[in-house]
Amino acid sequence: MQVRNKTLVWSAAGILVVGAATGLSAQTLLQHPPTPEATTSVAPVAPLPPGSAPNYRAIVANNQAAVVGITTQGMVKAANQPGFGGPGDSGPGDSDDPLAQFFFHGMPNQRQPRLMRAQGSGFIVSSDGLILTNAHVVAGAQEVTVKLSNHQEYKAKVLGSDKTSDIAVLKIDARDLPTVQLGNSDQIAVGDYVLAIGEPFGLEETATAGIVSAKGRSLPGDGYVPFIQTDAAVNPGNSGGPLFDANGRVVGINAQIYSNSGGYEGVSFAIPINLAVQVKDQLVKTGKVNHARLGVEVQTMDQTLARSFNLTSPNGALVAQVVPDSAAANAGIKVGDVILKINGVPIIDAGQLSARVGMMTPGSTVTLDVWRQGKPLSIDAKIGSASAELADNGAADAGHGKLGLSVRPLSPDEKSQAGISGGLLVQDAEGKAAEAGIRPGDVVLSVDGTPIESAAQLRKLVDAHSKEVALLILRGQSRIFVPIELG
Repeated sequence: MQVRNKTLVWSAAGILVVGAATGLSAQTLLQHPPTPEATTSVAPVAPLPPGSAPNYRAIVANNQAAVVGITTQGMVKAANQPGFGGPGDSGPGDSDDPLAQFFFHGMPNQRQPRLMRAQGSGFIVSSDGLILTNAHVVAGAQEVTVKLSNHQEYKAKVLGSDKTSDIAVLKIDARDLPTVQLGNSDQIAVGDYVLAIGEPFGLEETATAGIVSAKGRSLPGDGYVPFIQTDAAVNPGNSGGPLFDANGRVVGINAQIYSNSGGYEGVSFAIPINLAVQVKDQLVKTGKVNHARLGVEVQTMDQTLARSFNLTSPNGALVAQVVPDSAAANAGIKVGDVILKINGVPIIDAGQLSARVGMMTPGSTVTLDVWRQGKPLSIDAKIGSASAELADNGAADAGHGKLGLSVRPLSPDEKSQAGISGGLLVQDAEGKAAEAGIRPGDVVLSVDGTPIESAAQLRKLVDAHSKEVALLILRGQSRIFVPIELG
């Protein structure tokens, strides 16, 4: 199971990101059928009277039974693939080197299967056994066990898991279970009281409290999620557990922390429950999630850029690239445009644009307030589907039949940081590629000496071979040819 518990923020490409969007330089992931017609309503939040404090005792008493512990196990290939360890949210490997996942020394070796266990939290949202948790809690799991507060244990089925939002839906075979009440994460504000319940380090039914420190946080590698930042104590094992508001309603799912030590340091992040419900409904209905995509690469403005674009304030998302045939391209968005608002909501930085688009429904129309060559424009765009655009650009499962690789093109920033002009990022590896030692985070530069520019090109070159190919791989600062037997 690939479950992470380390202290550096990584981009999706396995490239270290410092100060991106939030100025943070470290984070760690915290790990430790319903009937299709089952739905979960979102209840409005009644604010506390001025001067009053929440009754934490009542919140715990009313909801503790609906919070569950989750343990997983599965076989992983551990050799030459060091991962992240820890008592909770544990994953494959024993290395303490945070760079080990993305750097190697020497030739890849045959990896040996190894039994790994992980631990996290979750909460029941329907009385027939529907449970929400984080996707990274159950990633790679071959067996998932849910433990209730009365110590009853159930084998759970993973109905669906979405890596992009880090949401997973489980189902246990039980009836008349206690459930939480869901709130409205759009209505919470900075300064509001919050309470977390979970199993940090395997300590059952642990409650911690704090306030909302910020909203709409965008973290490196998590552009789709507008995180709720809190100072409630959250540690490995809390992942997937609920974050309650002062009225005892769930407003978030605890997912990540900022940490230099791997433990709590006062900054925690939760996935808004409104987003989680959107994802949950799609997973229950179809088993997968169709994410929205605008089709632009953007960067956050600073004062110098603002002056160069004749803007009075350094707000907005500067368009650095427009994906061909994307929603943005079809709407007429151009490189150099500054997107200031989306549906009338101001965009302060690039991360906010990604998060707001990610919460939309593919096919919906949005209005973008754009600054172009010193003049304001209003542009309507029909939001596209991320999965459809990936398929159109050959960015998913290229050569998967023979190689077992899922890849995507590198962004301009990723190319710049890696010092390369082309190549494809490996998002997933199995089969022949995994056996040869290729793993997520690698960059495929060439096939038998031919530079790779697209997933379609990779697929074509691989299909032309029947016995073996040699891939030039970039991993960290090292380049090495990896032979792969196809037959």
